[in-house]
Amino acid sequence: MIFGLACLMFTHKSTPHSVSQGQAEGIKVNKEVEGISDSGGRFQRFWRKPPRLPPQLPPDEKGSIGNLPHELQKLNTGSKWVDRQQRVQKAFIHAWSGYKMYAMGYDELMPLSQRGVDGLGGLGATVVDALDTALIMGADEVVSEAGLWIETHLSDRINKKGQVNLFETTIRVLGGLLSAYHLSGGEQGTNLTHKGPKPTVYLETARNLADRLLLAFTSSPTSIPFSDVVLHDPSAHRAPDGLSSTAEVSTVQLEFNYLSTVSGDPRYSIEAMKVLEHIKDLPKVEGLVPIYISPDSGEFSGENIRLGSRGDSYYEYLIKVWLQQGRNRDSNFTYLYDMYEEAMKGVRHLLVQKSIPNGLVFVGELPYGPKGSFSPKMDHLVCFLPGTLALGATKGLTKEKAMKENLLKFEDLENLKLAEDLAKTCFEMYSVTSTGLAPEIAYFHTEVQAQELPLPAKLLGWHCPCILPL
Repeated sequence: MIFGLACLMFTHKSTPHSVSQGQAEGIKVNKEVEGISDSGGRFQRFWRKPPRLPPQLPPDEKGSIGNLPHELQKLNTGSKWVDRQQRVQKAFIHAWSGYKMYAMGYDELMPLSQRGVDGLGGLGATVVDALDTALIMGADEVVSEAGLWIETHLSDRINKKGQVNLFETTIRVLGGLLSAYHLSGGEQGTNLTHKGPKPTVYLETARNLADRLLLAFTSSPTSIPFSDVVLHDPSAHRAPDGLSSTAEVSTVQLEFNYLSTVSGDPRYSIEAMKVLEHIKDLPKVEGLVPIYISPDSGEFSGENIRLGSRGDSYYEYLIKVWLQQGRNRDSNFTYLYDMYEEAMKGVRHLLVQKSIPNGLVFVGELPYGPKGSFSPKMDHLVCFLPGTLALGATKGLTKEKAMKENLLKFEDLENLKLAEDLAKTCFEMYSVTSTGLAPEIAYFHTEVQAQELPLPAKLLGWHCPCILPL
């Protein structure tokens, strides 16, 4: 998300400590290191203070909870969650205030230089992307400010701006407008506010944008859309290398389907769903797909398989689009669930491994396809997968309701267990660092990898020169 919420900082009394081998082993952070000499002292450049322990509750909170009766413990815990909720809202308002002061109307705020930049086509992406969050939080002042900007400026920008990326513009701007439409009461949606413009403003603006984005689909010689659209022409064209990202072309269907539903115009859904219908018939590796696809041939390009960048949301949207089309679950859209189910089997068989010695479950990559070597690299983006696995296992219901209705197959239980294990790994990626920020990319120690390392790396437990020890 462009509009990132500030992280909550839970303060606790800091005391010197050492971190156990079990906590720190198993994850390594990928980071470029400059100016490293070949002398023996090079290794010292990597050492830093030990990783921090996970955030702790203050001593008064820890002691008081354990001594309370069960009902009071529940009440006390509930009040703490309310407090944390308020902190999140405060962080959101703080971030919005900085954006409004220094970059209102720009796509993004550069916080250090305190200026705005248009890296996503100049459609005020942060304004639109933040609006549904403000609606859910009940941040009425932000809703009013963002809604007024959209009503006053966005349509004019859509008519005049240049090149935008189909995927980024769909998930941030089109999706943001449609969420605002629904959350402000459009089409019998959930009306969370009386602030901002009428819901029809959001819908009309969304249609103006979507009509131009449709050119990415209709200009392509196949069912695979081009990657970019020029808004003011309007026209569409390929990326410089001629390829489209698999994740990008398959991560617009929720938005286009919903727009067809609320507008009554089937064109948006028809064009977007052609992509998934086309991919259904392409050859795959146990349900897994390469991260690039050609809009000219309609075929996958290369063999790189991963659930990180350019691959991630293909798998996410398979299950979400199937759930969205739930009323037709027994007819035309069962292929989506079949594709999702096959892909998750492929993930468990080909991509899931455990690190040593700590046994952290992670999802690696096949950069050269199934016949090439396995890479123990996991993008932080893969942390979408635990939620997706849980959603697919319970079919969009709570776990309790899915169990009550006897919907959980053995494979669903396997996926729920994998979701828990991966969520723990994602947590450790944060807790093991001194800043509490997870790395963008992590490499995990594996048995095969350890056998191939040179002696100094084996002794130290990390690679050189591009890996920092954790």
